[in-house]
Amino acid sequence: MRDKVTIIGAGGVGACCAQRVAEKGYADVVLMDIIEGLAEGKALDLLQCSPIAHTDTHLIGTSSYEPTANSDVVVVTAGIGRKPGMSREELVQKNKDIVAGIIEKVAKPSPNCILVMVTNPLDAMVWLAMHVSGFPRNRVVGQGGALDGARFRSFVAQELGVSVRDISACILGAHGDSMVPVPRLCTVGGIPITQLMPKEKIDEIIKRTINGGAEITALQKSSAVFAPGAAAAYMVDAIMLDKKEVLPCAAYLDGEYGIHGVVGVPVKLGRQGIEKVIEIELEEAEMKALRRSAEAVRKVAELMGLEGKAK
Repeated sequence: MRDKVTIIGAGGVGACCAQRVAEKGYADVVLMDIIEGLAEGKALDLLQCSPIAHTDTHLIGTSSYEPTANSDVVVVTAGIGRKPGMSREELVQKNKDIVAGIIEKVAKPSPNCILVMVTNPLDAMVWLAMHVSGFPRNRVVGQGGALDGARFRSFVAQELGVSVRDISACILGAHGDSMVPVPRLCTVGGIPITQLMPKEKIDEIIKRTINGGAEITALQKSSAVFAPGAAAAYMVDAIMLDKKEVLPCAAYLDGEYGIHGVVGVPVKLGRQGIEKVIEIELEEAEMKALRRSAEAVRKVAELMGLEGKAK
């Protein structure tokens, strides 16, 4: 039996993720959306890309959860998108019921799957997915820094006129205003960016990274789709291909960094999901910022009644 990746939500992010996974050819793809015909149409469109992409991936579009059974990975992108001026936290009540319902419906037919959460507010939705599914923490991971790191790297490359391939980024904390980029650990060809550009420019790039989604939303009056979809697919690649790749992701910490709760940290992603939480040595100010970010996520979790319930 071929591996299966299910993507819940056939909007821009889900469709972009489905396209990238399908073109890799390592798993069949199920694209699901409750809007009748939407996922079916997107899947048919993607299927017709197969001769051009030289892939024989089997694609299914559906408005039913039945075809998602026995998935290896389930990516959750469904939810209400952020509107101009709306914070991620304001999304929590609107998306809580949507996401909880989805997790209930996908966890039962795919009891061994790994959940990749994309719906905002991201970190809180990881906590919610753990609670509803009952899955261990290694099998629930959120996109977070995988996207934020890509945004940061693209801005640094743009500023310095270098290849993004030479840039590494260390982005900790929640996906949102309390994000914690660590400039001294962000490098270009191994050289810290603190040696390559002034603090004012670094602060400007950090601010733009934190507001990355809001900037796009303000310009096009709708949420970002390409970068989030690509980042989600990148995480699926790491899991399904057992890459053991270290990526910044939203994960439930059980004492690492002195935190019990969900926040973004470097993790090793492989076929078992989060195979290791990577603890890096942080300076006092950086650690305080990370713990403040974790506390911000905890407060959102409390709004959903989840405090103390994550396993």
